[in-house]
Amino acid sequence: MTRDIESSVPAREDEAAMEQDALRADLYRLLARLIREPADAPLLAWLADHQSDDGIATHQDPVVSALIALARAAAAASPEELERAHFRHLVGVIQGEVTPYASWYRHGELMEQALVALRADLRRLGFTRSDNSHDPEDHLAAMLEVMAMLVEEQSPEAGGFFMSHLAPWAERCLDDLARVDTLFYARTGELGKTFIAEEHSQLAAEAERSPVRIIEP
Repeated sequence: MTRDIESSVPAREDEAAMEQDALRADLYRLLARLIREPADAPLLAWLADHQSDDGIATHQDPVVSALIALARAAAAASPEELERAHFRHLVGVIQGEVTPYASWYRHGELMEQALVALRADLRRLGFTRSDNSHDPEDHLAAMLEVMAMLVEEQSPEAGGFFMSHLAPWAERCLDDLARVDTLFYARTGELGKTFIAEEHSQLAAEAERSPVRIIEP
């Protein structure tokens, strides 16, 4: 996704909050990249560098634990393996084992009303589909990219967008991905559903207080 307008939201003074938002945006972008296309060798190497010592306590932050598990899966994966697996799990000849579209999870059909409502909000927020993208805007990767940009600019729209367009279905989609038989993509699904659950909890109260009108499908 691309943004047509610049944000007019002033930056917050709280450096700790800004750093946390930057980490959240990075996770949204990482998940979008892994879902949209197969991981290449540089990305696998970068992920593998995030492995931790075996002595790390299991009661750590669940998102951190899920990222470590993904890093370990990346160290054991090859780009060739993941190219085939990505096609089988997320693309397919007609559709993959997991269909990462909001309209599918919310209404059981592609190009349905969830996509219509999403497009209306994306236009209002100034987002347009990238010229090199052939996927409808309700593809999970595209929506994660939108969230990355909204979080990065500390937009007050982030909570409402998440609650309207991701909260109703993204965890279920990522849970399905967590059940596939390729370890790397199962770990991607685990990281995604853990992170989205944490975001859901964090953004729910914020979305309730938001004065911004988000169109419900």
